[in-house]
Amino acid sequence: MVSLTINGRRVQAPEGTTIMEAARLADIHIPHLCFLKGINEIAACRVCCVEVEGERAMVTACNTPVMEGMVVHTNSPRARQTRRVNVELILSQHDCRCATCVRSGNCQLQNIANDLGILQLPFETQLPKGLRGAWTTTFPLYRDYNKCIKCMRCIQICEKVQTLKVWDLAGTGGRTTIDVSGNMVIKDSDCSLCGQCVTHCPVGGLRERDDTAEVYRALADPELITVVQVAPAVRTAWGESLGIAPEKATMGLMTAALKALGFDYVFDTCFTADLTIMEEANELLQRLKAGDLADHPMFTSCCPGWVRFLKSQYPQLTRQLSTAKSPQQMFGSITKSWFAQKIGADAKNIRCISIMPCMAKKAECALPTMRTEAGPDVDIALTTREFVRMIRADKIDVALLEEAQPDAPLGIHTGAGEIFGASGGVMEAALRTAVFALTGHNPSADGFQDIRRGQGLREVSYSIGGVPLRCAVVSGLGEARKLIEAILAGKAHYDFVEVMACPGGCAGGGGQPISCEDQELAGERGKRLYQLDQASLLRFSHENPEVQALYRDYLGEPLSEKSEQLLHTDHTGWQMPAEVLRR
Repeated sequence: MVSLTINGRRVQAPEGTTIMEAARLADIHIPHLCFLKGINEIAACRVCCVEVEGERAMVTACNTPVMEGMVVHTNSPRARQTRRVNVELILSQHDCRCATCVRSGNCQLQNIANDLGILQLPFETQLPKGLRGAWTTTFPLYRDYNKCIKCMRCIQICEKVQTLKVWDLAGTGGRTTIDVSGNMVIKDSDCSLCGQCVTHCPVGGLRERDDTAEVYRALADPELITVVQVAPAVRTAWGESLGIAPEKATMGLMTAALKALGFDYVFDTCFTADLTIMEEANELLQRLKAGDLADHPMFTSCCPGWVRFLKSQYPQLTRQLSTAKSPQQMFGSITKSWFAQKIGADAKNIRCISIMPCMAKKAECALPTMRTEAGPDVDIALTTREFVRMIRADKIDVALLEEAQPDAPLGIHTGAGEIFGASGGVMEAALRTAVFALTGHNPSADGFQDIRRGQGLREVSYSIGGVPLRCAVVSGLGEARKLIEAILAGKAHYDFVEVMACPGGCAGGGGQPISCEDQELAGERGKRLYQLDQASLLRFSHENPEVQALYRDYLGEPLSEKSEQLLHTDHTGWQMPAEVLRR
């Protein structure tokens, strides 16, 4: 251990600890913008500068290791002035029109500037002009060059965690900025739309395309029937931005808020998560029986960010994806077919809207393989953040609402559907149903919890109905790349693999609320989903009574001709830019 003094307090920290981490151990906060532990420790913003006795120059706390006897001042006159000047310089190259910024009130730069009492800028403002300030408005990911502070978090997250290297430095000197790597436009890049660059941007430099205006138009049209679905992971996060405790931010309260916004029907995507399991579990058993998994596993396909990644990086494995549509798309397909018939409506008059923890869902809605003559399966996908903004825009005081239940029949679900939002949840839910499909008996609902334990790659082998099954679960595209490389090199073999693009799964999705304190909340949100499963009266997808009724009255059985038509897709029916270039 190393002993040092920070702001007059004796602090002990392990050798190799940075000044910033040592200060945290003593509950001393050092402001910063670019720092992300283990990912971005390059001191690009220099906001964390502190004064160390005996040092002529100011020292960056994020990457300077502590030394025995070191005396540190985080708020000395010199430290305070240095921090102020550095923030003023950042602001001089930042669009400070906070009133029209999506991150206003949740912006780290804004918070620091307010804390420092910066009321005017002494430096000339310099913002990009012309083509450099332009960006496509149709792509689900939007970049605002005028708000970028060049902290390089997006570069590091994309390269070190997701291994896609979509972002890079461009220009030199004072003209240095961050842009799409390889001199490309974003729509032609390998971007998976995971959104991790957005959730780790400290300002409003990156955001999702805002589709709320389109939703408002649908709500205002008396000729349209508005149907909204809510993804499992949304219920564990939506209350964060509204100051509602997790245990109070229930699905019932969210349903009431959606009704207050004017939606005609509020349904739960967990219903079609159960439906996905019915199809995917049976597809797994079918492929196993046919010997199709002798060389490579069947991969889950419910995460569009992962699908985009596989198709751009390893297109030769595309056919190993489950053909089952994601729960979002299954919901849209069932809504515009079976449900439309049930309520006697023309499918063309239904607007199917989803609230997702994900940005890639926006692109998934637009795929040519996800539509019928009635139009897209799902018309509009909103992120959790967009949903919260709608609540704020309409001045809905959620605390005053009485809980409401999602509408039937597409609002009934099981605990297996709820855990879809946590890494490993899809695997666990599928195995519960696969055992039943093979044996006619339910396994223990908690019999597959081993798949939840550990970080990065989790490997577990099971015997289901006497059939050996080698399983793997991974979240984060960097971890997915390691797994695929091991498979292709013959160093690993699995039968069934679950992949989620975002670390921690959908709970840590790129469309979830952003923590201004750099907290990684996927783990806590995931635990909440497992708690909901534990408390559920129904914990097996095949026991969902409305799913059973859907098969009995409309679909027939899993993998039937009708199911194939409505619930499955051809992943080769569209291409990523990289696939086109390889032709």
